[in-house]
Amino acid sequence: MIMRIFSVNPLKEKQLREKMKGLNIREENIQETFIRSGGRGGQHVNKTSTCVYLKHIPTGIEVKCQEERSQALNRYRARVILANKVEQLIKGRESEETQRIEKIRRQKRKRSKRAKEKMLAEKKITSEKKRLRGPVARQYEGGK
Repeated sequence: MIMRIFSVNPLKEKQLREKMKGLNIREENIQETFIRSGGRGGQHVNKTSTCVYLKHIPTGIEVKCQEERSQALNRYRARVILANKVEQLIKGRESEETQRIEKIRRQKRKRSKRAKEKMLAEKKITSEKKRLRGPVARQYEGGK
C-alpha cells in the first residue's frame, strides 16, 4: 500500500504520482520549503506556514502555492503546477496546458468581418424558420 502524504482523494494522488513518474520528476529532485501565507484566510493563515515553495533542481523551475488554508492541499497543488510546468517545458506546443491556453486565445480572438457576416446570415435564417413555426395569423403580421 502506498503511503498517502496529501489530504486529497487517493485516486488524485495516484494520478499525480503517475504523471510525475512519466515526466521523470522524483521527490529527491524537489526542494520544498514552507513560508507563512498572506492575504485571505484570517488569523490561521497568518500564524501557520501554509504557503509551499517548490524548486525542481534539474530544470530550475520554481513554484509557489498558497491557494488553500491547508498545507497538505497546497503541497499537492504545488506539485500539480510543477508537473504541468515541466510538461510544458518538455512537450512544448503539444502539452495540455499550452493547448488549453491556445484554445482560450482562439475563443477570445476578434472575429473577422467575413465570419461576422456569415454568423448574422445564419441567425437571420434561423429566425425566419422560427417565425414560420408560429401561428398562421402571425406569419402575415410580420411581413407588413
